[in-house]
Amino acid sequence: MAEKEAKHVLIVGGGTAGITVASSLVRRSDQSDIAITIIEPSDKHYYQPAFTLVGAGACTLDKICRNEQGLIPAGVEWIKERVDSFDPENNKVNLESGSSMQYDYLVVCPGLELNWEKIPGAKEALGKNGVCSNYSPDYADYTWSCLQNLGSGSKALFTQAPLPFKCPGAPQKIAYLAADHLKKKGILDKCELSFLTHGPAMFAVPLFAKELDKVAARYGINVYFQHNLIAVDGENKKATFEVVGGDKQGEKISMEFDMLHMTPPQSPPAAVKASPLANEAGYIDVNQNTMQHTKHSNVFGLGDAGSTPNSKTAAAVRKQAPIVVKNLLVLINGGSLDEGYDGYASCPLTTAYGKVIMAEFIYGGKVTPTFPLDPRKERLSYWWIKTTGLPIMYWHYMLKGHEWFFKHNTDYVEPTS
Repeated sequence: MAEKEAKHVLIVGGGTAGITVASSLVRRSDQSDIAITIIEPSDKHYYQPAFTLVGAGACTLDKICRNEQGLIPAGVEWIKERVDSFDPENNKVNLESGSSMQYDYLVVCPGLELNWEKIPGAKEALGKNGVCSNYSPDYADYTWSCLQNLGSGSKALFTQAPLPFKCPGAPQKIAYLAADHLKKKGILDKCELSFLTHGPAMFAVPLFAKELDKVAARYGINVYFQHNLIAVDGENKKATFEVVGGDKQGEKISMEFDMLHMTPPQSPPAAVKASPLANEAGYIDVNQNTMQHTKHSNVFGLGDAGSTPNSKTAAAVRKQAPIVVKNLLVLINGGSLDEGYDGYASCPLTTAYGKVIMAEFIYGGKVTPTFPLDPRKERLSYWWIKTTGLPIMYWHYMLKGHEWFFKHNTDYVEPTS
């Protein structure tokens, strides 16, 4: 009897989604039947949900960083390159080096890129003159420096870009932590804090938006809805915004600052946007429940670069990855795909040092709390989950494709050959 030829699974992206899928596949497949390759250019891997904590001085960058090599599962090949283009008709991915990779099955999860260039002056201003951002590990430490330098009479601006972008709660979380920091210093009432968001509300889920309105009011934070950052003058410490809705739509206003925390516009990598795999918006066009590509059955997409209409968080990947793994193995062995992803996402909203609102929800903004408690309330226990519990699960269970993680995130049944 002839040996069954190993199927090649190619994973584009070695971030949260890529490592979790690879580790889970290794644990749940006979490696003589499957070969796995990860394409990822970065040699550092960050636990991105903690960037806000780094910017608030509650965590250090070295604690949330690992070497990529140490996370690649045994038996998985790592190609440290970038993808130049996708050729799904020929089951091929072309690399920037000029070489190409064939595959039997493709998983695309490269994450999002930070498009600083879309805000004139933003890239040049970062890292000096009080201009910072927790969205990059290069500047999260500087956010904490900026916070510490705020004194009586200081003006701090916190911006939120147009959706979609990763971790939609992050732009306002740092505003609350900054306010709490100033409160502890006894100068909050002598400072002026403003949160300016492109959106029409504090949060996409109304239940949590109402509570966050109260949090902002408690701190005396000025909130400007439908205000989009369009230019930064770091030398003169001025930020320009455009009103994108309401009676003053199109009006431009400039505001002075001592500290400016920016959220950059974000998008999938250029290779994804220009590929046959992308929808009109440039995201990997997948079925929102199975994570399978809508046109190419041997292609799956997940994570921030996917088209699923959910909040782009690590918690979403936590639920998506087991569905992708299960459906890949079903596809390889024959059977029906699982439509198990319901749009779950979670956003632990840090409202103070030691206080978090645990926002959990699925498609349609339906609130789905894990714990039998009022999900609107700020709790110290959720702070522990945010700062300690979730990182432990991430590093030791999720990225390792651990059996406990897998069983708690999908109703897994071993596929039959």
